[in-house]
Amino acid sequence: MRTIFCATTLLLSAGSAFATSGIWCSAEDAAVKFQVEAGVTRGMGGPTFNFRGDLEILGRPVGDDLRKTVFEDSNLTQYWLDGKELRLLVYREHEVANTYSSVELTIVTKSSEEGTYDGRYSLAIHEGTADTGGDGMPAALTGKVSCGAE
Repeated sequence: MRTIFCATTLLLSAGSAFATSGIWCSAEDAAVKFQVEAGVTRGMGGPTFNFRGDLEILGRPVGDDLRKTVFEDSNLTQYWLDGKELRLLVYREHEVANTYSSVELTIVTKSSEEGTYDGRYSLAIHEGTADTGGDGMPAALTGKVSCGAE
């Protein structure tokens, strides 16, 4: 009986493995270094799970709370994946001494070949005390990004 139960469990878990895939993106340039990834369930609208990532804004001082950001499931606010495009919107707030700051990472790509997506990222940095973009706009960084999906 135990053998039948173990075999059934193994077959069911193998079946669910075929029902999932993954997405990932990364960029590294003079301004930022980041990588994000998530699992994607096929069917049921393709929800994501286990989203995570790391972002480092290279032009900020080492002790600055916005220099390094860790992303988790709740930070992936929107995503789009089809055969032509992969788009992600990632948002994270930071609170230090009752001052709120945030980073908003937008990734927009197009498929260059099956499973490979190339495009651009834009990163908006909202300072809690004063916007650093000059005229009330958040500081913004942009660059190239590479993504993949299976």
